[in-house]
This record gives sequence, structure tokens and C-alpha cells, in this order.
Amino acid sequence: CLVLLGVLGVFGWGVLEVGPYEVVTDRQWTHEREESLKRITALGYPMFVKPTRAGSSFGITKVDKFEELVPAIEEARLHDAKIIVEAGIVGREIECGVLDGHHGDMPRASYPGEIEVVDEDHGFYDFDAKYISKSSAVTRCPADLPKDMQERLRALAVKAFLALDGEGLSRADFFYTPDGRLVINEVNTMPGFTPISMYNPNPNTPNTPNTPNTPNTPNT
Repeated sequence: CLVLLGVLGVFGWGVLEVGPYEVVTDRQWTHEREESLKRITALGYPMFVKPTRAGSSFGITKVDKFEELVPAIEEARLHDAKIIVEAGIVGREIECGVLDGHHGDMPRASYPGEIEVVDEDHGFYDFDAKYISKSSAVTRCPADLPKDMQERLRALAVKAFLALDGEGLSRADFFYTPDGRLVINEVNTMPGFTPISMYNPNPNTPNTPNTPNTPNTPNT
């Protein structure tokens, strides 16, 4: 389950780097549509239109031109009257599981995994790529990152968990940009436990590259 607006708002206070985005409420879309569209188009293309409260990529559309924008907004509004539009960010999609500590101990982060969409018919990791197609995406666990970047990403995943006052578990999703930045995309406060959910329900199960689960949660 995701509540994107609250998540990005907290991170926007300076806790972690977030990409440019705009929010459109139901009232704004009804009474201030032209102004809302002006704000959104200033983000540039491509952009991603999302419901603020959803999961599994329901209602998310990649928009490459203005003619696609309004239909994408209406699609997102089928899932939530309040929508968020995010500027497209060039980068690798890296995900990191976080497990809460016991009795007040600090949370622990998994080694990061990577998702790569390899099917040109999918512009991003959408519902079909996640759950329907068997060959649209490849996962790599652990992600092929320098060790210092892996450690930095794990620390940021824990930082995101703490910033949201998380409980139990979460999965933090980042973009690793060509210039070395880690831009947080979202935090899933209850990731699924399907083979492609990128959160391993059994931290004692070994993982190998190109298998669809997350790396072990370290014991230290």
C-alpha cells in the first residue's frame, strides 16, 4: 500500500532527495483544471501520473505527450480522486527491504536489488510487467553496485523508514542516476510476498543474481 503524497512531503523536508512532482486534488481538477494542467506540463515529458493511494502500479500511466495527459489523469482518478504527477527520472530502479528492530532496536536493511524492464512493449514496470508477463523484467539480487553505493543506499532506506516512523517492514524504491544520485521514488509500507515483490519473506533463504526475490537481510 502506498500513500505517495505523504511520503514525498516528508522526504521533501530535506530527509532524502525526491524528484519534481505536482499534486492535483479533486477540487482543483474540477474548478482549476487549466491551472492544474499548466503546473503539470511544466514538469516536462515523460512524466508519470499516479493515484496518491494505490499499489501494484494500478492507475499509473507513463505520459510522453500532452495528448496523453488528460486520459492518464482520468485513469488515475478512477483509483483516487487526488492524483500525483512525477517528472520522469533517468536512472536504474533499485529497491531495498527494511525490517524493523525488536524492542526498540534500529531497523535493518537488506542488500539492494535491481529491476530492469527488458520488454520494449512496457514503458515502465507496470502491472502487466509485474504479474502477467514472464519475460518483461529481470531482477538482480544483489544489484550490481559498488559496495560503497550499496551501503549508502541501505542507510538511506533505513533513514526513509525512520522518517516515516515505520513499523514492521517496508521496501524503499530508489532511482540510481547516471551522475551517482539516489532519488527516492516511493516507500511501500506493506510490500507483497509474491516472487516478484522484491521483499524476501525468509531472510535465511539464499538469493542469487537474476532471481526474483530480495537479498538476505544481514544479521549485523
